[in-house]
Amino acid sequence: MQGNFVQFFSVKINIQKIQPYIDNGIEYHADTCLPLVDAVSRNKLKFKALARYTYPGDRLTQDTLGLNTIGYWDANIPQDWGLDWHRNEGIEFHFLESGTMPYRQGNKDITLLPNDLTITRPWEKHKVGNPNIGMGKFYWVIIDLNVRRPHQHWKWPDWIMLTPTDLERLTKILRQDTRWHYRTNKMIRNCFYNIGKAVDQDQNGSNTSTIRLLVNELLLLILDLIDKESIVLNESLTDSSRSVIQFLQELENNVSDHWTIEKMAESAGVGLTRFTFHCKKLTNLTPMKYLTVKRLELSKKILLQNPQLSIAEVAYSCGFTTSQYFSTVFKKHEKCTPVAYRQKELLTITT
Repeated sequence: MQGNFVQFFSVKINIQKIQPYIDNGIEYHADTCLPLVDAVSRNKLKFKALARYTYPGDRLTQDTLGLNTIGYWDANIPQDWGLDWHRNEGIEFHFLESGTMPYRQGNKDITLLPNDLTITRPWEKHKVGNPNIGMGKFYWVIIDLNVRRPHQHWKWPDWIMLTPTDLERLTKILRQDTRWHYRTNKMIRNCFYNIGKAVDQDQNGSNTSTIRLLVNELLLLILDLIDKESIVLNESLTDSSRSVIQFLQELENNVSDHWTIEKMAESAGVGLTRFTFHCKKLTNLTPMKYLTVKRLELSKKILLQNPQLSIAEVAYSCGFTTSQYFSTVFKKHEKCTPVAYRQKELLTITT
């Protein structure tokens, strides 16, 4: 390949249905990959995948349940699109064969180089492109493990053939090590290449056995690769408190939803008692009091940024059931009414 030509291989393993999948109150969608679909329709790149649900590509058979999409794209001209922030229903493996690829996971931006591998867990947000992906060939694999939160038990598809010891070791490493970027070797490169061939040549499931074998080979090669690295496992990464922390972070963008303490615990994926304990430990507040504080913080922003809104409209937009209750709670916390707060703060801004 030429130096400015990117080949990126990735494999995805996913979950259920065209409708959103609800697990412990958290809504996950099979990715429609609309920017990619649009690029293919405009002949911007070659695309070939096997998939199920709303992932684009030819349909996978029931013999690979747990594997939701596996394939590649091949771009040999400059691209004008990227895949924005998203999370998958399962664990995802990416591989870049040649060229460079802008990539971001969590709070870290990197440029992927040839033979780079990335691993994203179901709860990890990531994006490909900054904002565009550039030229390249990109293979992907996503495997659904029936988990959405860090503390939950992983369940691999029954056609994964690693020994219980190897599978337990791989699972432990992937759960307790935060590293997601690896430099790989020729064997992993060849495995992705063979995955691409199998996907290309599949006709209505004719290569199902080959694909299953190649996914097993990939997992074994990844285990061998990671085992040779200097990794430090952190058991606390699988503690239920981490799931509560992630829920509380997500709550910042969803405070107006109709939450009950039961729904909050369900969304965090932990029991009601443990959720309440962790929330109190992390915030020094009960879950509902913490929710109220966050709603009040949002209400103050809306009061100032949208002076045309009535107090009732502000209350409803923050999740309060009535304007009277909102005013009572606001006055208790801020020592003034919402109207007085708005007038005072807007006067301060203008002067």
